[in-house]
Amino acid sequence: MGAGIPAMYEARHWYTEKIVEATLKNLNRNGFIALSVPSREEALRRVLEMIPVDAKVGVGGSVTIREIGLVDALVQRGNPVADIWRSGLSKEQLKEIRRSQLTSDVFLSSSNAVTMDGKLLNADGTGNRAAAMIFGPRKVIIVAGMNKIVKDADEGLRRIRNVAAPMNAKRLGYRSPCGLTGMCAEDECEPPERLCHIITILERRPNETDTTVVLVGERLGY
Repeated sequence: MGAGIPAMYEARHWYTEKIVEATLKNLNRNGFIALSVPSREEALRRVLEMIPVDAKVGVGGSVTIREIGLVDALVQRGNPVADIWRSGLSKEQLKEIRRSQLTSDVFLSSSNAVTMDGKLLNADGTGNRAAAMIFGPRKVIIVAGMNKIVKDADEGLRRIRNVAAPMNAKRLGYRSPCGLTGMCAEDECEPPERLCHIITILERRPNETDTTVVLVGERLGY
């Protein structure tokens, strides 16, 4: 039995490598700059290297970006950061920060799903995150954990509705069907509690947006 344990872990590592290899290949084929790193610490280091010290940085509503410590590191370094998760902001201040993110030098976010055939899927309620990923900021950096990788767009949509949306609804205190039961009931889900107002699929890199995708060999975000 003991001899089978190394083989078990070797098989898991091999499978993960193949999934990442295919995803990176297709992201790059679709025009994105795609790379993988083994850990959140390495992701933090690599992303900080991509951002000039004087760049204005917009940060989308991303658990992943905050889990790797990127917002704190940028603030400590002195970068101006447009962050909607700062405490004590009024509704008007939130709107202005969201608008300012569209003209940031660098926009940071994660993605709700990254497909093995090289697409990025995202769902938004307001749409500022999805909009900034498409056009406006000079550079967009997407950081995603291994748990975000799915086979294709259909699986990505299922992941949005049945994995990412329920956890985000719970985090935000929304009383949507998924926020109450953990399960999507799309036909019963209406504003203002609905999170999935806008769903985008980036099938290729937007023409005028320099977009880098960093895949991290850990579970991060929702």
